[in-house]
Amino acid sequence: MTLYFTKEHEWLRVDGDVAVVGITKHAAEELGEIVFFELNTSASEVKAGDSIAVVESVKAASDVYAPVDGVVTEGNPNLAGNPELISNDPEGEGWMLKLKLTNTAQLSDLMDDAAYHALIS
Repeated sequence: MTLYFTKEHEWLRVDGDVAVVGITKHAAEELGEIVFFELNTSASEVKAGDSIAVVESVKAASDVYAPVDGVVTEGNPNLAGNPELISNDPEGEGWMLKLKLTNTAQLSDLMDDAAYHALIS
Protein backbone atom coordinates (compact mmCIF):
# COMPACT_ATOMS: atom_id res chain seq x y z
CA MET A 1 0.00 0.00 0.00
CA THR A 2 1.15 3.50 -0.83
CA LEU A 3 0.08 6.63 1.04
CA TYR A 4 -0.54 9.95 -0.74
CA PHE A 5 -1.64 13.40 0.45
CA THR A 6 -3.28 16.49 -1.08
CA LYS A 7 -2.77 20.18 -0.34
CA GLU A 8 -6.41 20.19 0.79
CA HIS A 9 -5.47 17.75 3.59
CA GLU A 10 -6.98 14.54 2.25
CA TRP A 11 -5.06 11.26 2.30
CA LEU A 12 -5.29 8.19 0.07
CA ARG A 13 -4.03 4.74 0.90
CA VAL A 14 -3.70 2.95 -2.45
CA ASP A 15 -3.71 -0.81 -2.86
CA GLY A 16 -3.79 -1.86 -6.51
CA ASP A 17 -6.55 0.16 -8.18
CA VAL A 18 -8.47 0.92 -4.98
CA ALA A 19 -7.89 3.92 -2.74
CA VAL A 20 -9.18 4.44 0.79
CA VAL A 21 -9.75 8.18 1.35
CA GLY A 22 -10.02 10.35 4.45
CA ILE A 23 -8.86 13.62 5.97
CA THR A 24 -5.45 13.99 7.55
CA LYS A 25 -4.71 14.19 11.24
CA HIS A 26 -3.72 17.83 10.68
CA ALA A 27 -7.13 18.61 9.14
CA ALA A 28 -8.97 16.80 11.94
CA GLU A 29 -7.02 18.74 14.57
CA GLU A 30 -7.79 22.04 12.81
CA LEU A 31 -11.50 21.22 12.64
CA GLY A 32 -11.78 20.08 16.25
CA GLU A 33 -14.39 17.58 17.40
CA ILE A 34 -16.31 16.20 14.39
CA VAL A 35 -20.03 16.01 15.14
CA PHE A 36 -21.49 15.22 11.70
CA PHE A 37 -20.41 13.44 8.52
CA GLU A 38 -22.30 13.07 5.25
CA LEU A 39 -21.06 11.29 2.15
CA ASN A 40 -22.19 12.87 -1.12
CA THR A 41 -24.17 10.00 -2.57
CA SER A 42 -25.51 11.84 -5.62
CA ALA A 43 -22.75 10.54 -7.90
CA SER A 44 -20.80 7.33 -7.75
CA GLU A 45 -18.29 8.50 -10.38
CA VAL A 46 -16.20 11.47 -9.23
CA LYS A 47 -13.54 13.67 -10.74
CA ALA A 48 -10.58 15.12 -8.86
CA GLY A 49 -11.79 18.22 -7.04
CA ASP A 50 -15.44 17.15 -6.76
CA SER A 51 -17.02 17.49 -3.33
CA ILE A 52 -17.38 13.95 -2.00
CA ALA A 53 -18.40 14.58 1.61
CA VAL A 54 -19.14 17.18 4.26
CA VAL A 55 -17.76 17.16 7.79
CA GLU A 56 -19.06 19.42 10.52
CA SER A 57 -17.28 20.13 13.73
CA VAL A 58 -17.97 22.31 16.72
CA LYS A 59 -15.90 24.97 14.89
CA ALA A 60 -16.87 24.77 11.21
CA ALA A 61 -18.27 22.81 8.29
CA SER A 62 -15.96 21.72 5.52
CA ASP A 63 -16.23 19.93 2.19
CA VAL A 64 -13.99 16.96 1.48
CA TYR A 65 -12.79 16.75 -2.12
CA ALA A 66 -11.99 13.81 -4.35
CA PRO A 67 -8.20 13.70 -4.62
CA VAL A 68 -8.33 11.76 -7.91
CA ASP A 69 -10.85 10.48 -10.44
CA GLY A 70 -12.65 7.30 -9.47
CA VAL A 71 -15.82 5.40 -8.73
CA VAL A 72 -17.05 5.36 -5.14
CA THR A 73 -17.37 1.72 -4.15
CA GLU A 74 -18.00 2.01 -0.42
CA GLY A 75 -18.57 4.54 2.34
CA ASN A 76 -17.44 3.89 5.89
CA PRO A 77 -20.62 2.56 7.54
CA ASN A 78 -19.26 3.28 11.03
CA LEU A 79 -19.29 7.06 10.52
CA ALA A 80 -23.09 7.40 10.38
CA GLY A 81 -23.46 6.86 14.10
CA ASN A 82 -19.92 7.71 15.12
CA PRO A 83 -18.59 10.77 13.23
CA GLU A 84 -16.14 11.31 16.10
CA LEU A 85 -14.09 8.44 14.63
CA ILE A 86 -12.82 11.04 12.14
CA SER A 87 -11.52 13.17 15.02
CA ASN A 88 -10.15 10.26 17.03
CA ASP A 89 -8.49 8.24 14.24
CA PRO A 90 -8.62 10.24 10.99
CA GLU A 91 -6.01 8.17 9.17
CA GLY A 92 -7.34 4.81 10.41
CA GLU A 93 -10.86 3.90 11.56
CA GLY A 94 -12.07 7.37 10.50
CA TRP A 95 -11.59 6.67 6.78
CA MET A 96 -14.46 8.05 4.69
CA LEU A 97 -14.76 6.13 1.44
CA LYS A 98 -13.18 3.77 -1.03
CA LEU A 99 -12.58 4.69 -4.67
CA LYS A 100 -11.83 2.45 -7.61
CA LEU A 101 -9.22 4.53 -9.41
CA THR A 102 -9.97 5.45 -13.03
CA ASN A 103 -6.84 7.53 -13.73
CA THR A 104 -3.83 6.27 -11.78
CA ALA A 105 -1.57 8.80 -13.54
CA GLN A 106 -3.08 11.45 -11.23
CA LEU A 107 -1.30 9.88 -8.26
CA SER A 108 1.95 11.45 -9.47
CA ASP A 109 0.42 14.90 -8.79
CA LEU A 110 -0.03 14.09 -5.09
CA MET A 111 2.43 14.39 -2.21
CA ASP A 112 4.22 11.67 -0.31
CA ASP A 113 4.46 11.69 3.48
CA ALA A 114 7.65 13.78 3.59
CA ALA A 115 6.32 16.44 1.22
CA TYR A 116 3.01 16.69 3.08
CA HIS A 117 4.70 17.07 6.47
CA ALA A 118 6.97 19.75 5.00
CA LEU A 119 3.82 21.57 3.80
CA ILE A 120 2.18 21.62 7.24
CA SER A 121 5.35 22.43 9.21
